Amino acid sequence: MLRRTRAVYFYTVVMPPRVKLKTKPPKKASGRKKAQVVEKPLARGRRAVQLEIKVAEACEWVCGWDFEVAARAEGSRLIAGVDEVGRGPLFGPVVAAAVVLPEGCNLEGLNDSKKLTEEEREHFDARVRECAVGWSIAEVDVQTIDRINILQASRLAMKIAVEGLRHRGCDPDHLLIDGNQKIDTVCRQTTIVQGDGRSMSIAAASVIAKVHRDRLLCELDAMYPGYGLAHNKGYSTPEHKAALLRLGITELHRRSFAPVAELFEVEVESMDLEFELWEE
Repeated sequence: MLRRTRAVYFYTVVMPPRVKLKTKPPKKASGRKKAQVVEKPLARGRRAVQLEIKVAEACEWVCGWDFEVAARAEGSRLIAGVDEVGRGPLFGPVVAAAVVLPEGCNLEGLNDSKKLTEEEREHFDARVRECAVGWSIAEVDVQTIDRINILQASRLAMKIAVEGLRHRGCDPDHLLIDGNQKIDTVCRQTTIVQGDGRSMSIAAASVIAKVHRDRLLCELDAMYPGYGLAHNKGYSTPEHKAALLRLGITELHRRSFAPVAELFEVEVESMDLEFELWEE
């Protein structure tokens, strides 16, 4: 639900005003005719677009149960929230989670994992795992990301997470998915833009996926020291990019992502040059 009515804002700001433009009076004919009146919308200028963006930013979503209630009203009983984390990093897998929460579950304060502190995420991770009807986490590795691209890898991770629920005996009949991409599975699906801040089920999936990936990156930091993975979680920070220049890339860096791709090309060219020199 919205604290402010989104439809009202967009109607008053975005809808272009209409003006009446009088055309030239028609030529004299038998009888007198009134001048025609034509209504034309004014062109939307840059200011109108800017106002639209500001209004969208001013609308604050409240994380609640509206989408779950609507799904139950349609007859659904096991409603799973689905979300992924780790689409943007240069390093490591993309992780997705699917969570089915019981009706009436008390998770006051739960929200999009990006809006919570680390301590809050750890708290809600434990609460979700404790009270959920079922939950599942899936990873898609770097090689797959580079082969099929990050969007398809994210969709694949969400699909595997949902299949994980089914393997645990929790077969959802409705999916609430963060974003605007459905996944390849036979089940009713509702995509929700910014769903991790609007649906409790999606927020729960967002939190446990985030906590899982953060813990994984802390473990990988010990295996690949020098890149600051425990702090940057594989994202393209100045520290991480400087380490790439200093230490080079690892097998867990995404070669389809810049600047990793640029460094990989340089390394390949260097290897080819060395091979040619060795042949000579």
